[in-house]
Amino acid sequence: MTHQMISIAAPGGTAEAYLTRPDDAGGPLPGVLFLIDAIGLRPRTTEMADRIASWGYVVLAPNLFYRNGTAADLEPTVDLTEPDARTAFFAEAMPRVHGLTDDLATDDLSVYLDTLRGLDGVSDGDVGATGYCMGGRLALLAAATRSDVVGAIGMFHTGGLVTDTPSSPHLRLPQVRADILAIHADEDHSLPPESVAAFEHALTSSGVTHSASVFGGAHHGYTMSDTAVFHPEATERHFEDLRALFTRRLS
Repeated sequence: MTHQMISIAAPGGTAEAYLTRPDDAGGPLPGVLFLIDAIGLRPRTTEMADRIASWGYVVLAPNLFYRNGTAADLEPTVDLTEPDARTAFFAEAMPRVHGLTDDLATDDLSVYLDTLRGLDGVSDGDVGATGYCMGGRLALLAAATRSDVVGAIGMFHTGGLVTDTPSSPHLRLPQVRADILAIHADEDHSLPPESVAAFEHALTSSGVTHSASVFGGAHHGYTMSDTAVFHPEATERHFEDLRALFTRRLS
């Protein structure tokens, strides 16, 4: 793999981003925007981005929290495989998650997508996006606000998809052109069964091409091997289904 950190002129300042692609790629490749979880841009997320790129994509993973500091500044200094340490870290991290409002994120996402599509070696076709935890909501936001370029999104252990507010993510589905893959966790308190059902109803009624399922025994954050909630089987299922989605829609 060939990878590097690049700088992006974003609406709120300079955002660093991890860029990765296969060494032996022949010709332009489709682009994929990798949207991190609340923990941030760190070795686990760059490792995941590398794996996706190895399938034949150029993957861009921005530090979504650039307004709060660099990826190194924000990287956890505690062992998140310890449940108490993970809980304490999230108490610190959630204010910056809530600070990344839809208004701010919409402009950021558009810049990230345009940057990705403008890179050498990226094809002119649709871009994919894959998002984790809060990144899943941002993938949906990107698909709704930049339907001109986003053709496929993955959403994994994504909470807060159905709320009683006018800005609820599920209300954006009628604006989405992309195919959607969503794999929820049945032990995810941020997306209880009634919300899973409501989101499925919204997907179906909006006519979005989609695959949505719930993985049994998995918790919020199941793809993150550097935390206490890592679920290897659910993680491999997410990679398999995401690869199939991108092959079908982007390649």
